[in-house]
Amino acid sequence: MQFGGQRTDLSLKPIGKPDNFIIKLDDDVLPQPDAILTHDITPQKTRADGLSEREFLHFFTDKIVQPGTIFVGFNNIRFDDEFIRFSLWRNFFDAYEWQWKLNCSRWDLLDVARMTRALRPDGIQWPFAPDGKPTVRLEMMATINKLSHSSVHDAASDVRVSIALARLIRLKQPKLFEYLLNLRNKTKVEVLVNGSEPVVYTSGHYPNEYEKTTMAMMVGPRADQPGALMYDLRIDPKPFLKLEPAQLAKLWSDHSKEAKYFPVKILSYNRCPAIAPLNVLDKKDAKRLGLDLKKVDKHLAKLKAADGFADRLNKALEIIHPPKQPKLVVNEDEVDGLLYDGFVSQPDKTRMSVVRAADAETISDLTVDFDDERLTALLPLYKARNFPKNLTSVEAANWEKFKARKLLAGGEGSAAAKYFQRISELASKPMTSRQQKHVLKELEIYGESILPAA
Repeated sequence: MQFGGQRTDLSLKPIGKPDNFIIKLDDDVLPQPDAILTHDITPQKTRADGLSEREFLHFFTDKIVQPGTIFVGFNNIRFDDEFIRFSLWRNFFDAYEWQWKLNCSRWDLLDVARMTRALRPDGIQWPFAPDGKPTVRLEMMATINKLSHSSVHDAASDVRVSIALARLIRLKQPKLFEYLLNLRNKTKVEVLVNGSEPVVYTSGHYPNEYEKTTMAMMVGPRADQPGALMYDLRIDPKPFLKLEPAQLAKLWSDHSKEAKYFPVKILSYNRCPAIAPLNVLDKKDAKRLGLDLKKVDKHLAKLKAADGFADRLNKALEIIHPPKQPKLVVNEDEVDGLLYDGFVSQPDKTRMSVVRAADAETISDLTVDFDDERLTALLPLYKARNFPKNLTSVEAANWEKFKARKLLAGGEGSAAAKYFQRISELASKPMTSRQQKHVLKELEIYGESILPAA
């Protein structure tokens, strides 16, 4: 894993030097060989040049998380932020505070770029993918607009080009840029969405041919968490309004190539959605986006006259994503992924700080009586990953058993079998270069070095 970042002021001028860290790969992790060929950071390199997750996260929370920081990336909300959250979770830090405490917040340039292309494209070059569809992929945006991007999939390079793209959008379309930046507050989003009028909504879930932008209306609030059920007003709602929850769930969850477009999308207030009031859209914009305003008005009238549609959608959502039942016994093999099973209590947060403060001299004797069984299950894994030399013989044996279950369980379907099989497949491809074959050999050696005895 690599972390890259550069602090700027609100004018996007750099403040201080950039941060660029390699994070050591723990020895219960087999990386995806395809990913390593993409970014060329081998596990051996992380071991030689990297910090442990624990060391990095102490720096991150002490030095990078400063009052008033806005954490921004390109698709960070759905991707990078999740990696940071789970890294914090595994290492006994609060997984969420960095995004809201000390007046901190987060923002995402991906939907900003999409909405700029859809509503205010002037002054910026916009690329198309090889299949002819519109795209705002970062490397393509960099190339067509002559923004320096020396190394695709290098975190530090991605940071530089993200800043350059943000500057370009801010320079060419300052009003839209500032508007969306100020809309990162979830309360403002909720107020706008909960109004009596539709909104202009840009999202990756909408079709490419319409610049991923439509006019949408809130049908009702999401029942299980803060958010809204948004209906795409391009589509006549009549065929959907009388369907039962099971029928709606079947249509909503069908992601096959043959599936028909389902016009309902979940908008999460805290994910910085790109939405705007209708007055940003003129007739010229509507025509370019293929919006027939007369049809939109008819669809809106039908939607407003419908009864119980939001309730049936929420029941359909419950069918698709049944509520999680609290686990009676927390499984050590699953605990790394149980962050979203519940919030940690304040007393346990205090106990987590005791774990973070422990060092090589004190970790061996550390015992913590957590209320949350997830944290109890995490502690032996935390010790093994960060202080392997300080484990007792029993702890070391349990760690080897854990790795065996994680990497070897399942025979030919195990993580290890799939890892070595993929290395073999990539190495045998005609287009694989000599350098890539060398990297694949390194991956093979690494995999063999961390496998526990069967």
